[in-house]
Amino acid sequence: MLYSITGIDDPLCHFLNDDPVRPHISLTERFGKNKHVIALTENDQVCAIVCVKICDHIPSNEQELLEDSSEDPSNVIFYTIWSYQSGSGQRLIRDGVEWLKQQRDFKRFVTLSPPTEMARRFHTKNGAIVFRINSDTVNYEYLNM
Repeated sequence: MLYSITGIDDPLCHFLNDDPVRPHISLTERFGKNKHVIALTENDQVCAIVCVKICDHIPSNEQELLEDSSEDPSNVIFYTIWSYQSGSGQRLIRDGVEWLKQQRDFKRFVTLSPPTEMARRFHTKNGAIVFRINSDTVNYEYLNM
């Protein structure tokens, strides 16, 4: 089941302290307009978490991601994901895309990922393609979800 973590007072917010990709992004920067934190839960256990920002453009770095404050953005950017159970990250991406599509019509579903082999394996195994290689990040795009 998907659970939207709505803010710093949410009972599941403390799980954001486990973020292995971008632990330096403050809690307050993760919530607000065009920002989502989605957890995959099962039997009252958190299985995986993803942080999402809706942007007007495809950011090539974290600064661009955090600075985008467009009024009507159309690109979903997954910028950090981690799981507590094998296979949960894959389920969260798939179910998260479906949940976001129900919110409104988005143009693209793209990541802002670290340039690591682990990120490459995860995203390509789950159907993403390399959209762009940046100086210190990689954008993977999910096309057929």
